Amino acid sequence: MKRKEEFIHQGSSFLGRHQNYLSEFVYGGIDGSITTFAVVAGAVGAGLDNAVIIILGFANLFADGFSMSIGAYMSAKSEKQNFSKQKAIEYWEVENLPDTERQEIREIYIEKGFEEPLLSQVVDVITKDKDRWVDVMMKDELGLIEDDKSPFQTGLFTFISFVIIGLIPLLVFVADYLNIEIDQKFLWSSILTGIGFIIIGFLKSKVTNNSIIKGISETLLLGGLAAVVAYFVGDFLEQIIK
Repeated sequence: MKRKEEFIHQGSSFLGRHQNYLSEFVYGGIDGSITTFAVVAGAVGAGLDNAVIIILGFANLFADGFSMSIGAYMSAKSEKQNFSKQKAIEYWEVENLPDTERQEIREIYIEKGFEEPLLSQVVDVITKDKDRWVDVMMKDELGLIEDDKSPFQTGLFTFISFVIIGLIPLLVFVADYLNIEIDQKFLWSSILTGIGFIIIGFLKSKVTNNSIIKGISETLLLGGLAAVVAYFVGDFLEQIIK
């Protein structure tokens, strides 16, 4: 019983530490499921063999997943670097141009509706502490808020989600390749992928604070449209090439 409680506690602790990366997991999952399902649909529309579908699917899964995770990593890293650069500039201005920066604080709080004598009191409190002063300038002047998420983990969660959710459309074809007989492979692949869309759409609604129905329906619609387009493109190309 004690070990079970420790396991649950460790699981809760892990989720708590990484819940900030839910958005990366969601968008990686959406991209992974839609692009992989589109590849599968296009390959089925072209009448390609099961083995070819698996090769194309896995090639897309890992190549696109890696590319997307690198993009997410670089984007997050660039944002952190830009924030640090702007913060260093603000520290320099506070230390070397204090009168100008103090006036900017006054203007910021005048726009917020502060009037004398409270206005001067607020300005005095803020400008007494350089760190507080710079934080106010970063947020209210530049509109920048520091993101405490790790760029590496941002890329990692994007990749993991892309691969895990993106694997769903391929499961039926892999099972069939392993001699597990399955009729209507594309139909079952579509059903499983639809379930994946529902799950990721539900999580998307939590990230965007939209309704669950809207999150699920948008994901299903986008995934379905991508698959339909890919299927008919594959079918068209198969007709004119053969």
